Amino acid sequence: MKTTCLLKRTSSTDTDFQKLVIALDKELAIRDGEEHSFFAQYNTTTLIKHVVLFYENELPIGCGAIKEYDPATMEIKRMFVPLAERGKGIASRVLQELEKWAKELGYQKCILETGIKQPEAIGLYKKNGYSIIQNYEPYTAVESSVCFEKVLIAPLS
Repeated sequence: MKTTCLLKRTSSTDTDFQKLVIALDKELAIRDGEEHSFFAQYNTTTLIKHVVLFYENELPIGCGAIKEYDPATMEIKRMFVPLAERGKGIASRVLQELEKWAKELGYQKCILETGIKQPEAIGLYKKNGYSIIQNYEPYTAVESSVCFEKVLIAPLS
């Protein structure tokens, strides 16, 4: 049987995205421990207009989102691939589609926050050209956060 893969642009109202986010939050609650409630307040999914889903044989097995941080910057949010599906390049494909979408919308860079307890995520972002930056608001004083940025297009002079 041939495997079919599909990337879909949607929003946070998509029920496939909502199901993946529930699984993501369960995993993060375990990894983040006592800090989970702090991070959860910045990861609400209501009103996110730009979501990418990855489907394999019509099953949703990856997601990510972007939301405006400032007029030049999109923030990557809610990246997730279930454990059983990792190692196939799905997260990179979702991330690349989010970057492409951000460029199409006229944004110059993407930023994101992840945790030191998420080494797979740190590896993913480094592999995809993201550089570690100083923690941005609201993570400036959070020692367990690692923030990244990637310039998508040079600013207009």
